Amino acid sequence: MAFLEAIFLFLFLFLVLSLFILRFRFTQKKKKKEEEETRRLNPLPPGPRPLPLIGNLHQLGRHPHLSLHRLALRYGPILRLSLGQTPTVVLSSARAAREALRTHDLALASRPPIYAAKKLFYGPSDVAFAPYGPYWRRVRKLCILELLSARRVDSFAPARAAEVDLMLSRVAVAGGGGGGEVNLSKVLAMYANGVLCRAAFGREFMEGGEYARRGFEEMLFEYQVLLGGFTISDFVPSLEWVSALTGMKRRLDTTFRRFDDFFDRIIEEHIQKRRRKRRGGATAEEAEMDLVDVMLDVQENTKDRELPLTMDNVKAVILDMFAAGTDTTFITLDWAMTELLINPSAMSRAQAEIRTIVGGDHRKLVEEADLPRMPYLKAVIKEVFRLHPPAPLLVPRESMESVTIEGYEIPEKTRVFVNAWAIGRDPESWSDPDAFTPERFLNSSVDFKGQDFELIPFGAGRRGCPAIAFGTASVEIALAQLLHSFEWELPAGVKAEDLDMDEVFGITMHRTEQLVAVATPYAA
Repeated sequence: MAFLEAIFLFLFLFLVLSLFILRFRFTQKKKKKEEEETRRLNPLPPGPRPLPLIGNLHQLGRHPHLSLHRLALRYGPILRLSLGQTPTVVLSSARAAREALRTHDLALASRPPIYAAKKLFYGPSDVAFAPYGPYWRRVRKLCILELLSARRVDSFAPARAAEVDLMLSRVAVAGGGGGGEVNLSKVLAMYANGVLCRAAFGREFMEGGEYARRGFEEMLFEYQVLLGGFTISDFVPSLEWVSALTGMKRRLDTTFRRFDDFFDRIIEEHIQKRRRKRRGGATAEEAEMDLVDVMLDVQENTKDRELPLTMDNVKAVILDMFAAGTDTTFITLDWAMTELLINPSAMSRAQAEIRTIVGGDHRKLVEEADLPRMPYLKAVIKEVFRLHPPAPLLVPRESMESVTIEGYEIPEKTRVFVNAWAIGRDPESWSDPDAFTPERFLNSSVDFKGQDFELIPFGAGRRGCPAIAFGTASVEIALAQLLHSFEWELPAGVKAEDLDMDEVFGITMHRTEQLVAVATPYAA
């Protein structure tokens, strides 16, 4: 009897297992058929045939934004590539960007793992590179409501004014009092770093030798190179060990330690200042809040919460502000002055507007309250953002689920690049797209704040840059003052066509050559 029961049990289990296998195979076949039907209705985007192992990496070239633009002209504004083992889609039109960053913003709100960002940004746990999730939503909210709100940006007006005054002094000294050549790129870089240091750290580092002694310029340059450079493990994760052989890991570790040590000293200074403030012994200057103070306040008040901020999180967000804020401001000002020098009619019109509003005395300072009455100045800045977005390829996103963009399927775990440089020069959106023509914006509502996808130098949607207001304020006041106080021209014997307009590609993009110009104090 026991033997028969065992036989029946075996047959029953065999039948159940067989039904399970048949059902599984039927389900898989049905799913495959549905996928094929979906693929037929929504095919993958077109693109060049990849090579084994490296995929299409060999087609990126020295300037990936230009190479991807050329590929888009051939295959269309939604381009599929295989970068190593990484499926990738590149969007090069305003229509595609709008659908991706507005319609599918949430599905595309995460970031892919980037080796350099992981090393430099503590995990990463900053705003720009952290993957989508509760932590990122929290620090993003912190940036929007506390660090970079309109009220906070307005509170840094004295810092901008102080650095503008120093910038004018440096131009005057370098120009020998009038008519001398000025390395304008160097002056603009010091201005951008100075504004950020005052806003973030509560004091300036440019004067007294601290700028050179701490090696700010070298640290920032290395940061940009490493973050925008090629790392094989970003595309072939199994080859991460190669970074140790190429020296990339060592360079990242060195740069990380230098920033980490610097931030440790800055945070300790602020902790001591806060203790004096609580004892009532702080100076009026020390009582003012800077970005590090805000971060430390938040960090102290969240220790008992479910998602407390660690000190490493604080340093990651500070690095975001420090590194991204300085470079984008400098790049925009440097390109603006370059374009105005080779387009003197645009420079003359901008100067006439500013001097009419502010007055003819070159010693007068432009007030930030004057800026809303300068539409042509604002048009110049928009045109610079269109032609020379600080980040030509927006920081890549990663799809968290499959989405369809303009009839093409973008599978889950696809890396998505938006070519802001190509969008800014798309003839479908812009007439005479390669010409520097600020007038195109005078009767146009198009802006760069993430609502008009023809112009998205700072991105859009959830992952758009939260520091637009801070960066714009720093650019507008500096450019207005330079154009008001000085007459500008290229050095003797240098023609507009002689300027090297080549770019150094990185996470941001600046000119290869430094800008040298002749500055003469304006005489009304």
